[in-house]
Amino acid sequence: MSELSVPLRPWARADVRAQTAAESAAFDARAIDETDVPEPVLMENAGRGAACVLHRLWGDRPVVGLVGPGNNGGDALVVLRTLAAWGRQVVAVLVADRGAADPLLHGWPLEIVRDGDLDGRGWDALWAAGPVVVDGILGTGARGAPRGRQAAAIARVEASGCPVLALDVPSGIDATTGAVPGAAIRADVTVSFGAPKLGSLLHPARSRVGRQVTLEIGFPPLSPRDADALVVTPAWARARLPLRDSDTHKNRVGRVLVVGGGVGMAGAAVLAARAAFRAGAGLVRVCTVEENREIVQTALPEAIWIAPAGAALDEAMAASDAVALGPGLGRTAAARWVLEHVAAAGDGVPLVLDADALNLAAEGVVDLASIAGRRPTLLTPHPGEMARLLGEDPPDRLDALRTARERFRCTVLLKGAPSLTAAVSGPVLVDSQSSSDLAVAGMGDTLTGAVVALAAQGCAPELAGSLGLYLTGRAAALANRGAGLAPSDVVERLPDALAERGTARTDLEMPMVIFDADPAR
Repeated sequence: MSELSVPLRPWARADVRAQTAAESAAFDARAIDETDVPEPVLMENAGRGAACVLHRLWGDRPVVGLVGPGNNGGDALVVLRTLAAWGRQVVAVLVADRGAADPLLHGWPLEIVRDGDLDGRGWDALWAAGPVVVDGILGTGARGAPRGRQAAAIARVEASGCPVLALDVPSGIDATTGAVPGAAIRADVTVSFGAPKLGSLLHPARSRVGRQVTLEIGFPPLSPRDADALVVTPAWARARLPLRDSDTHKNRVGRVLVVGGGVGMAGAAVLAARAAFRAGAGLVRVCTVEENREIVQTALPEAIWIAPAGAALDEAMAASDAVALGPGLGRTAAARWVLEHVAAAGDGVPLVLDADALNLAAEGVVDLASIAGRRPTLLTPHPGEMARLLGEDPPDRLDALRTARERFRCTVLLKGAPSLTAAVSGPVLVDSQSSSDLAVAGMGDTLTGAVVALAAQGCAPELAGSLGLYLTGRAAALANRGAGLAPSDVVERLPDALAERGTARTDLEMPMVIFDADPAR
């Protein structure tokens, strides 16, 4: 078993919040000032917890700790002192101006060297024993590209080839936005304290985090004011997936209408409709052009074909619990008419807008805020569609998401790695199942089908969006096709993802672990 697959306690909590750097600093201060949690206790718990993780994953390998300024360097010293007390071979390298006789060492005589006293041979000698490197160079408060001694130390670690355990965040990443403005550590494992840092869940920083483990270290409970973002863990999702009554029937478990599939684009509508069935919808209608009728009814005989004509479309909307509009719709005059017609009707019926419906909205065909004022509405743009909707390219994805939900007054699911969902008010929901395997044409149509099925089963738009992301991500993992994954593979494994009704692991390997996520792939 690889050390990085050693079980700790994966997904042990359903209520995992993620903090920005500012939220983390404010929460630390509140814990110390308002709830009388002594700062030395938090640092001690953090360092000892990280030492436990390192010992569990890497056994008896020697350890070299890079000790920077502030609390992050202090955490590193506690890690090293703890390991030394357990009989491990450790060396501390000071890469900031702090005394060698630090009170955090509790009198333990660690081997301590300063970076300025090490030449190339000195660094090579440190790496020669194949140690685990503890990254305590820079913490969550760092801004911009690392400079001076810290940048030099990061370069040394990156060139060493040694496994790295980072404390709270890998040095050099932005703990809020996920930006990597300069040199940055590429960690094998990142141990965060109290809550994962939001930036460490977002790319490009996510690719440098490795396996992410979050520890409980004695903080008070997190509240919404302490962290605006919530991670969609398996335990969170499974507790919210809709359940069927034993005496139900097709018209009570979600009636879906998929509107899309222009000439030559029948496949998009078929994928969305098929995913809706596999995600639990009891009845699915597909409104698409006459040229697609045979394709739809051959590929999906369970669905009901509807002509894109006024009366038929009105009747279908009146008999539906949720509508998905956009997959393969096109941007023709006929597509514009369909968008305008659906937008003007169906008051109160949840509407999921995707693909060309969003592109046409960006051209001013409909007013999204007006639609959202009359019915629950979910937009599912990818970054390019989001930029067109906003008429600009915001500086980061979080800013784009928040701008869109405020401007259009509806729930927005911004696709990406990871995808993010947010209602007009409430937390940003961060997908935990993203993978590069999902980067293939047609996956957005599959997601739309799963999302509209969940909306038809009574889920609020933000819940339908985040649960749809979870189910399609899990289905992709269960399909286990790697880079060869196709949307149809995901569709066929959606029932298996739905069937995973088990609870989070309750073994006590390391009960202080509240979050454990595999490296990005």
